Amino acid sequence: MQDEAAKQIEEMSKKLTDLKTELNFDTKKKELEKIKLDLTHPDFWQDREKAEKITHKLKNIQAEIKSFEDLDRKISDAKEAAADPEAASQIKDELQTIKSELKKLEEKTLFSGQFDAGEAILSISAGTGGTDAQDWAEKLLRMYLRFSQQKGWKTKIISISSGEEAGIKNATIEIAGDYAYGHLKVEQGVHRLVRKSPFNAQHLRQTSFALVEATPFVPEVTSIQIAEKDLKIETFRARGHGGQSVNTTDSAVRITHLPSRISVSCQNERSQLQNKQTALKILQSRLYQLEQEKRETSIEQERGIIQQAKWGAQIRSYVMDPYKLVKDHRTNYEEKDIQKVLDGEIESFIINALKNRKESNA
Repeated sequence: MQDEAAKQIEEMSKKLTDLKTELNFDTKKKELEKIKLDLTHPDFWQDREKAEKITHKLKNIQAEIKSFEDLDRKISDAKEAAADPEAASQIKDELQTIKSELKKLEEKTLFSGQFDAGEAILSISAGTGGTDAQDWAEKLLRMYLRFSQQKGWKTKIISISSGEEAGIKNATIEIAGDYAYGHLKVEQGVHRLVRKSPFNAQHLRQTSFALVEATPFVPEVTSIQIAEKDLKIETFRARGHGGQSVNTTDSAVRITHLPSRISVSCQNERSQLQNKQTALKILQSRLYQLEQEKRETSIEQERGIIQQAKWGAQIRSYVMDPYKLVKDHRTNYEEKDIQKVLDGEIESFIINALKNRKESNA
């Protein structure tokens, strides 16, 4: 038992060393010192919004460094205990704790993208399936709002368009929280629902589709420039979806980027100017993402990788009839409790998809 414990501790120590390298431990310590120095500048709080973001980043870095240092200490204590024959049999629980904490740190290596740590813009659009598809889009909206609530993230509905009979045609929400985009980027794609339709008298089985798009909220310093002549700006009156507490407004704004045909609407700010500013920020983020996708596609084409059409690449199926199952087609991960999933418990799907992406890119 003593030798086995010593072997496990050695493996854990090596794992922690590897994670320090992969998660840039030394770089983060230097960054922490720089932020602490910035805090001493007399004009630091002049831009309150920027200052709050920096202090929030400071807390995150401090927490991550503390996780490493605590694990270092626990592994060191475990080594001493394993070397003592009288104490070696008592460290089983401590080793389990170390394993669990290493796993949490390891999951952070899944979020290595430039904007993974920041906010996300999530758009949901009803696809093929008529009223059933619009009802399905609303169920997905609820699922992501519930998931965000469980993660402690803040959500704000930017725009929403109700269906004629039920559900929604589309919705866009801003999600602010630690690693919001890092999690939600793998939710992008087509989501398929199979069930007996509640919208026809025969209750026939119906297949419905909805498209989920995830965009990072790109900071202004990296946003691309947009020429005024390339924009079509429209104002309209929009009535929000009552169930989602979106206010009626006379100042909704839709901005279309003519060269790319990307269209963004915002209806939930207090004024037309605020709606326009928010819509422009989202448009900048989407155009930035489009440029990134073009670069990645170019690289993949050079490597000979065949790309599937985005709308045809369904990522997940939610089957309510003739059996109950949620299956991710990228990872083959499954859950039989579909209601639990629709209530927002999608973390396992996300982590498995992120691991699959990391392995594919390795």
